[in-house]
Amino acid sequence: MAENTIIHPETGSVLKRSVRRRKLTYKGIERDFALPGWWPADDGDGILDPEDLLVTNQAFNELRAEAAQRLKAEEVRRIRTRLKLSQRRAGEILGGGPRAFQKYESGEVVVSRPMANLLLLLDRDPSRLKELVADRAA
Repeated sequence: MAENTIIHPETGSVLKRSVRRRKLTYKGIERDFALPGWWPADDGDGILDPEDLLVTNQAFNELRAEAAQRLKAEEVRRIRTRLKLSQRRAGEILGGGPRAFQKYESGEVVVSRPMANLLLLLDRDPSRLKELVADRAA
């Protein structure tokens, strides 16, 4: 058996490492996403590694964010970059801790409504960031 194949433990099918298109539906919103995994030649069941499950979780978190009209990961990154803040510094000034923005921007965690509101306000008026920095220094 080649190194890039495994045998499905239940069906006995030969599985190869590849990507399949899958659909997620949440609160009436449907999205396609690319799901890596070990897949058979037909459209049968595959096996997902832990890293593959992270792809599913990220796709679901993005869908949840869209359904809740929250900021998506790339919007959080764009605003933070516009404010000229590192992920760590953004967490210190805006809240959430040192890894909060890493998690928001990777899609691991959906941004809370209050944080989304704060980011949107700062996106409209970046000069207000100085007030937050001054308040933390006092």
